[in-house]
Amino acid sequence: MRIRSLLASVTLVLLPLIASAQQIPAEGVTLVGPGKFAGVFEETATLTVESIDKATRSVVLQRANGEMLKIVAGDEVRNFDQIKVGDKVVSRHTQALVLELKKGGAGVRERIESTDQGSAKPGEKPSAYEAKKIAFVADVQKVDLKKQIVTLRGAKKTLQLKVKDPEQLKLIKKGDQVEGVYAEAVAISVVAAPAKAKK
Repeated sequence: MRIRSLLASVTLVLLPLIASAQQIPAEGVTLVGPGKFAGVFEETATLTVESIDKATRSVVLQRANGEMLKIVAGDEVRNFDQIKVGDKVVSRHTQALVLELKKGGAGVRERIESTDQGSAKPGEKPSAYEAKKIAFVADVQKVDLKKQIVTLRGAKKTLQLKVKDPEQLKLIKKGDQVEGVYAEAVAISVVAAPAKAKK
C-alpha cells in the first residue's frame, strides 16, 4: 500500500513514487570495485501552504515556480488540523542500488521484497514515509560490448544496465549472475512556518 491522499498527491505531482530500479539515471551508477557497482539518486521538493478549507479538507499549495495546486486530504491524513497557512510541505525521495557480479552463477533467480511505513503521532504535524527494499539475484542473459549494455533477467522482470567502463564490461559474461539490493524511500512532512518576529 502506498502513502495516500494529501501526502501522496503532493508526491505524485513532484516525482515518481515507488519507482523501479532501472529508473535510477545511468550516470548515477558508479564503479566501487571489481564487479561491484552502486548508485544513489535523491530529490527534494518543497511547497508552501497558501490556504486551507477545513470544511472540505482542501489545501492550496504553491510550488517554487509560483504555480498553485489544490488537494483534498482524505480522513486517513492524521492531524489535518495541525496544518497552518505558511507551513511547508517537504517531500524527499531517495533511491539506491548496489550490484555485485557473481562469476559462473549457479544460484536461483530470486526477488525478496520488504516494505516499512509510518505516519505522524497524535498532535504532530502531518507526516508519512514509506521505504521499500528489494533483494534480488538475476541472470546475465546478454552482454553487448558495442552498446555497453548488459541484459539481466530477474525473477519477475528483465532489464538492461549500462556499464560505461570497458574493463568492467569485459568481466561480465552470459551465464554469470548479478546479486543486488535496491532500496527506495519517500518521506513527506509538513514543517511549521517560522514564527514572525515581534516589532
